[in-house]
Amino acid sequence: MTDEKRMSPEELRSHQWYGTEGQLRTWSHNARMRQLGYEAEEYRGRPVIAILNTWSDINPCHVHLRERAEAVKRGVWQAGGFPLEFPVATLSETYQKPTPMLYRNLLAMETEELLRSYPIDAAVLLGGCDKSTPALLMGAASADVPSIFAPAGPMLPGHWRGETLGSGTDMWKYWDEHRAGNLTDCELRELQGGLARSPGHCMTMGTASTMTAAAEALGMTLPGASSIPAVESGHERMAAASGRRAVELAWTGLRPSEILTREAFEDAVTTVLGLGGSTNAVIHLIAMAGRAGVKLTLDDFDRIARTVPVLANVRPGGQTYLMEDFYFAGGLPAFLSRITDLLHLDRPTVNGTLGEQLEGAVVHNDDVIRTRDNPVAREGGVAVLRGNLCPDGAVIKHIAAEQHLLKHTGRAVVFDDYKTMQRTINDPSLGITANSVLVLRNAGPKGGPGMPEYGMLPIPDHLLKQGVRDMVRISDARMSGTSYGTCVLHVAPESYIGGPLALVRTGDTITLDVEGRSLQLNVDDEELERRRAEWAAPPARYERGYGALYNEQITQADTGCDFEFLARPGKVRDPYAL
Repeated sequence: MTDEKRMSPEELRSHQWYGTEGQLRTWSHNARMRQLGYEAEEYRGRPVIAILNTWSDINPCHVHLRERAEAVKRGVWQAGGFPLEFPVATLSETYQKPTPMLYRNLLAMETEELLRSYPIDAAVLLGGCDKSTPALLMGAASADVPSIFAPAGPMLPGHWRGETLGSGTDMWKYWDEHRAGNLTDCELRELQGGLARSPGHCMTMGTASTMTAAAEALGMTLPGASSIPAVESGHERMAAASGRRAVELAWTGLRPSEILTREAFEDAVTTVLGLGGSTNAVIHLIAMAGRAGVKLTLDDFDRIARTVPVLANVRPGGQTYLMEDFYFAGGLPAFLSRITDLLHLDRPTVNGTLGEQLEGAVVHNDDVIRTRDNPVAREGGVAVLRGNLCPDGAVIKHIAAEQHLLKHTGRAVVFDDYKTMQRTINDPSLGITANSVLVLRNAGPKGGPGMPEYGMLPIPDHLLKQGVRDMVRISDARMSGTSYGTCVLHVAPESYIGGPLALVRTGDTITLDVEGRSLQLNVDDEELERRRAEWAAPPARYERGYGALYNEQITQADTGCDFEFLARPGKVRDPYAL
């Protein structure tokens, strides 16, 4: 934005609350500011910057954001703005049950309505744990108030007995080793103390790192912001710089609607696939795009996946490194500098064009961020499947799977819900072998409820003891971005509403063909129709409250799991225009 486009103080949105003389409500607003301890010259005529803080004592990913909010305030004051901190819902992946995905749309609603209803000229959004990033950006897109996202940052690498650990990824790995009898209780407890060493979100390329990278690729952060470790001093400097930039966004009036374009979302998809990122990004980016008025589909992901190589050698899609290594290798700007021909460099971001954000970016370690002629994988890390088992689509992170399973036919062993699966997975009478296909249903958006991260179904103990570490697993659930294995996820429509997954029976055979992008239940149509006629809808999960609203309004995985009344087109007028 140029100086010619800067607003006058009278054009600031907050002026409607504080600056319109001769009105009782304005007089009252200023009286209440004096009640808060502020004089008029501290805020009137200055951009009012909201700091939406997802800090909580029980959210280890965000536990440092109380201090980072102070750094943002410092930056806002330095640039001549007036900061106001708003506590908003904290979505803790670690503790919230049945899943924080149930509450992503709740935080999005809270974000939207806070930004709309208060005297705010711009916002700094503080978050990073998996669902927080899409929720904050969905709300900001719907409110369309100038906003910048300040990512929480990854935690430090874990360590145990000389080995570098990745949160989530090594949790699953060593838990299986313990179940296989290869790790003692004492060793497991010792490992527990070394897995997560600092504040910050998972330091693998899990959902948190994937979504903050997507936010940066969309143009909603300062360059390089997404990969700075949470406890690095540069993280505090980034927070202060975000505060300063928010003041400039308020003066220029650059809104999310000008940044979150079709081209921006295509670049975010390209980024996620090239990073070997989380399958959860598919759902979140589709929902975020919908809030911005952009139609993004599963077909867009599959089309782009065939054009972009995986260059980030970061676990779990890569074999070796973690997010601190990615940061030292140059971070996201360095990564994007290797795929500029696949990006839209002229589009706007919160800090100039994307091309300007990438100026001077250099890769410092070619094994962490690979060259195009030495990729981790030749195509993007997520594939979209179709077939009679998933007519509306399913996804698989095939770069994190054992390659021999990517074309596989096996006998289905079906579990009707997660608790049943937990209780019976080791039952010998099920006859589970390494060639079996484990099927979990009633774990989708409505069935879960909230589509929990159940998709990495456990391998039975007796197979673990035989050395089996991967099997084909199919569900309408999600899985953690830190997870791995041949896990087919997001089967749509879900079984809870009568999707084909509801019709599978133990003993049926299922064929997975990732190269052919196919998932097929090998049962004839006549038999499936007979089963459908016998199927009865399960009772509603909730009778009242937010859960009832969720059950009524939630859409399916292929359309982003947003609420229908939030996703539909339409404008909401500014409160002072009513």
